[in-house]
Amino acid sequence: MSLDDIGFQPERGPADPEMQACIDLCVECHRVCTATVTWCLGMGGAHAAAEHIRALVDCAQICATSADFMLRGSDHHASTCGACAVICRACADSCERLEGDEMKRCAEICLRCADSCLRMSRHAGGH
Repeated sequence: MSLDDIGFQPERGPADPEMQACIDLCVECHRVCTATVTWCLGMGGAHAAAEHIRALVDCAQICATSADFMLRGSDHHASTCGACAVICRACADSCERLEGDEMKRCAEICLRCADSCLRMSRHAGGH
């Protein structure tokens, strides 16, 4: 199997625009969740609760992993994207329970990433 067989163009990434959009959302979600951890720790209180911080870190990590799997054309990216969708939704739920524009922004990107990853996990059989 070659990179051409999986529709991958090394200079541009995946040939599938929907996959590229999913990768971009995963990368952005990773960035936002990682930055939000620092903000939440600075806020203290409920924002710094272990379960919330864990949700943010879990989300950031699975987003990075899902992007990596898609970037290299892994046959298993449907599995990571499915897990990413579930974890991103859980992170969004955690963020929505807290106040602040940062929490709203984080929840929004998590939900957008979750929707994209769910679509990718459902039609990945052809990739």
